Amino acid sequence: MTTDAPGATAGVPSDRIDTSVPHPARRYNYWLGGKDNFEADRESGDAMAASFPTIRISALENRRFLGRAVGYLAREAGIRQFLDIGTGIPTADNTHEVAQGIAPESRVVYVDNDPIVLAHARALLTSSADGATAYIDADLRDPERILTHPEMLRTIDLSRPVGLMLVAVLHFVPDGDDPYALVRRLLDALPAGSYLAASHATHEYLPPQVAEEARAAARGGGPHGLINLRTRAEFTGFFTDLDVVEPGITSVAEWRAESEPQPRPSATEVSMYGAVARLP
Repeated sequence: MTTDAPGATAGVPSDRIDTSVPHPARRYNYWLGGKDNFEADRESGDAMAASFPTIRISALENRRFLGRAVGYLAREAGIRQFLDIGTGIPTADNTHEVAQGIAPESRVVYVDNDPIVLAHARALLTSSADGATAYIDADLRDPERILTHPEMLRTIDLSRPVGLMLVAVLHFVPDGDDPYALVRRLLDALPAGSYLAASHATHEYLPPQVAEEARAAARGGGPHGLINLRTRAEFTGFFTDLDVVEPGITSVAEWRAESEPQPRPSATEVSMYGAVARLP
């Protein structure tokens, strides 16, 4: 779920973009050091950082997890098709860049519901000659639109294994929208041998006061947008009936991070779970 800056929104209806309200994708872009954000996003990001000072570390580590997960799927699992939902504003090492760097024939469909990501979609469509990329303007909460979209069906063969990427997006789906059913619907459309790669913010490592503030914000919407922090047990529920690959469900900073700069950030600093699992 995501957005862009002045001058980069050609073709995007202006009434879809409200720069006075912080947006998760633009705020994430700010934490990653990007320029595609507005004053409201920066103020919100700074306010959240005041309560959780290592939030920028968390954002960076989540992005690195995405790269390692795609790398594992392309290099070790042999996945050549990826469905990346909740894409966000393009930055370095996007899914297609990592996958096609390993297997140029990889095919990637990006999905996001933010108009600024739509404006940036051209950067996501720079495929290798052997592969393909596509962008769908859609919401995780509408899996039928995603699965039946012409661009989806043109780019991805649903009879062959797919890597479903749900990285730092599920915590924007409240319990009332039944995120577990949404994930199951997507997985049900994929053949055996497909994979789910996901990450999710948690309050389990936060100081009690900060954790309660986060839960209160989720209940009431809050000034910084809806973030539904979940426990490890709740995150594990997304992988029901899947075969979780080593090292299992762990901090995104620790997932297959042997080649990353050492020492690694602590689970407390990152406060984000990640995992990759195979659909049997």
